[in-house]
Amino acid sequence: QVQLVESGGGLVQAGGSLRLSCVAYGNLFSSNIMGWYRQLPGKQRELVATLTSGGDEKYADSVKGRFIVERERGNTVHLQMNGLKPEDTGVYVCNAAGYNRYQLIGDSWGKGIQVTVSS
Repeated sequence: QVQLVESGGGLVQAGGSLRLSCVAYGNLFSSNIMGWYRQLPGKQRELVATLTSGGDEKYADSVKGRFIVERERGNTVHLQMNGLKPEDTGVYVCNAAGYNRYQLIGDSWGKGIQVTVSS
């Protein structure tokens, strides 16, 4: 029953910045992972950046040094995207996965938002 509401997408020029936000509504387990995936044209969905409730971060190699994932209030995740490139263009989707101990209990996905970077 967790719903994810995303915001912050849009159109920017190469080298610009965008900040994506995602808020989880509902019962999100205290042990969880929140973050962002993306679907680039003609490619499979890939992990962009995630941050666990325990503070562990993971980034795709292609965004390391440019993107920063942050969380607040336990149910919100942000993705600060700097130095955007045209190849970052795609649909970005928020994800939240809740755990009980090490067992996956729930896996929720947002609707996705478009990020377009012009050259």
